[in-house]
Amino acid sequence: MDISKKNCFVFDLDGTVYLSDQPIQGTIDFIKRNQEKKEIFFLTNNTSKNLADYTQKLARVGLDVALERILSPLLPLLDHLKDQGINHLFPVGNTSFRSFLQERMPGVVFTAGADCQAVVLAYDTELTYEKLATSCLLLQRPEVHFLSTHPDLVCPSLKGPLPDTGSFVKLYEAATGRLPELVFGKPSTLVLSPLLKRFRRDEMVMVGDRLSTDKLLAENAGIDFILVLSGEAGREDLATLERQPTLVIDDLGSL
Repeated sequence: MDISKKNCFVFDLDGTVYLSDQPIQGTIDFIKRNQEKKEIFFLTNNTSKNLADYTQKLARVGLDVALERILSPLLPLLDHLKDQGINHLFPVGNTSFRSFLQERMPGVVFTAGADCQAVVLAYDTELTYEKLATSCLLLQRPEVHFLSTHPDLVCPSLKGPLPDTGSFVKLYEAATGRLPELVFGKPSTLVLSPLLKRFRRDEMVMVGDRLSTDKLLAENAGIDFILVLSGEAGREDLATLERQPTLVIDDLGSL
């Protein structure tokens, strides 16, 4: 892969640019060297935070990033809700998630009543049994849609993996027999749709630390993938892969 021919870089965040609150300096240095030369975007599946939270976190590790450079499942979720006229919903998400929906959809109504059109599952760091029970009861009604922001089983942290939305989905499947009709985050290409309309596939590259989401997203989108070994995946995980990453590197400091 000729890096000089790549015009659009999409960086995963946790495990790629930083790990929890610790910067991954080699990758950050690469981004700083190329911010004025390349189109650089940042992609997270974590829907427990809104887009502005990520610009602030990137600022804390030394990167000045505009809000429109942040990609998240929140954006295609909003597009879908608006396109389908879904404005009465039950959110299984934290305060940040609910506030984001209210800000971007001023007419949204959070309800568990007969008017509920959808249960929307995000990474709920304030999850309670009451939310689980209410949403499971709603999903007994076949006309209520079931939407999820992303499929990650765990969220990485310095103390170890924490349960994420994909783990919650397994609970819902066991309790209701239902799976989400749509999942908006990687590896779904829905989360990359704005960039896929702007750039040719051969000028794009995805940079990430996860094989199950970052690598698979790149494959689904038909773009190159750089695996960084600063997060979840290790070299030992490559032996059984049918298709190898385009490039495997500790971080981007050597590029």
